[in-house]
Amino acid sequence: MAWIVLVLSGLLETAWAIALDRSAGLTRAVPSVVFVITLVLSMAGLAYALREIPVGTGYAVWVGIGVTGTAAVGMLALGESASLPRLGCLLLVVAGVIGLKIYH
Repeated sequence: MAWIVLVLSGLLETAWAIALDRSAGLTRAVPSVVFVITLVLSMAGLAYALREIPVGTGYAVWVGIGVTGTAAVGMLALGESASLPRLGCLLLVVAGVIGLKIYH
């Protein structure tokens, strides 16, 4: 159960990062509220998962999911560069997350 919560919390990290970007420095109400709610839920999920998963592994997986998800949304929906080097770097992040899960 801890791993499922950790993955969902990582996805919520992507949500709060995108909402923070869309909030224009917390000046737009709806994205700001989405940011706060998803941030709190993401942190609560991380805290829950860390009861069973070592902090180094849990935090790295949480950040890796958030980084990969945020970068993917940026590339697919926000017009950010999807160059081969960027995609390669994201693949390395994903490989690291998978490795941490396997060798947990």
